[in-house]
Amino acid sequence: ASASSLEKELRARMKSGSTTKAAEAVGQRIAEKAKAAGIESVAFDRAGYRYHGRVKALAEAARAGGLKF
Repeated sequence: ASASSLEKELRARMKSGSTTKAAEAVGQRIAEKAKAAGIESVAFDRAGYRYHGRVKALAEAARAGGLKF
């Protein structure tokens, strides 16, 4: 499962794809797609980025959507 701020559905709702609000929307979307695919537990690789700002917003939105990290 994958999600991006470039998807038509998300792009129509956002003014910019590089904000924490956009990261929250992507996190919610990835949680929806993963749950639909039967995935409940995931690994989260920050790729060296600190856990704050957009990275934190995406992870917390995915957790709120029901994914277990």
